[in-house]
Amino acid sequence: MTEIFESPLTRKLQVFVALSDDELDVLKRLHLRRRSFTAGRDLVHQGQSDQAAYILAAGWVCSYKLQPDGTRQIVDFQIPGDFLGLRSVLLRTSDHSFEPVTDIQAVEVLGGDLLEAFEKTPRLAAAVLWAASRDEAMVVEHLVGVGRRAADARMAHFFLELAERLRLVGMGSKKGFTCPLTQYHLADALGLSAIHVNRVLRQLREKRLLTFQDGRVTFDDYDGLVAISGFDTAYLDQTGPLLK
Repeated sequence: MTEIFESPLTRKLQVFVALSDDELDVLKRLHLRRRSFTAGRDLVHQGQSDQAAYILAAGWVCSYKLQPDGTRQIVDFQIPGDFLGLRSVLLRTSDHSFEPVTDIQAVEVLGGDLLEAFEKTPRLAAAVLWAASRDEAMVVEHLVGVGRRAADARMAHFFLELAERLRLVGMGSKKGFTCPLTQYHLADALGLSAIHVNRVLRQLREKRLLTFQDGRVTFDDYDGLVAISGFDTAYLDQTGPLLK
């Protein structure tokens, strides 16, 4: 009996499409070039050309853009099962940088290999397109958060979204999740100062909504967080396979 290939990416993509054994085999072959990267050293840098894409297998990464004055805006955080630099396979240069937040394991995927896999398995290509579209939907939500949500709602929405994403790959739940992010990461992602981040986290803790302590996010009142943030999982599209 053939062993079924499993990875965070397969768990994620199977939310969209029920992958066949042949499609899982193609996905397995994309996972052959596994590499290790250390925290704090850019995996891909803004403006880089002729590079591969990566599939994050273990650890956390942040994607960010640098401003001329040296400040940065974190666009998103990548978790196991996410692609890194997928757009850069098709575009001439990378439009932002990727920095490991922790030591990571990532699978290098060359553009030619990816296009060959898509040619052989159109359903797998559709699943990757779903994942990319879902990432775009999250960026839209982040833009709304930075531009329109109050600081406490912004923070609550951010952590609730992370929990849902992590739950999909078996790393989170409605009770909480392990989180390696610092308050400086949160500040650069949410458009707040580190001091403001500290104040908001304290307020959420004092209201018995959320506790972020010792690398662990605990939802003390999940429904209360949903209420103040207006969090709705519809944009994450995680309710089940659309292609069977």
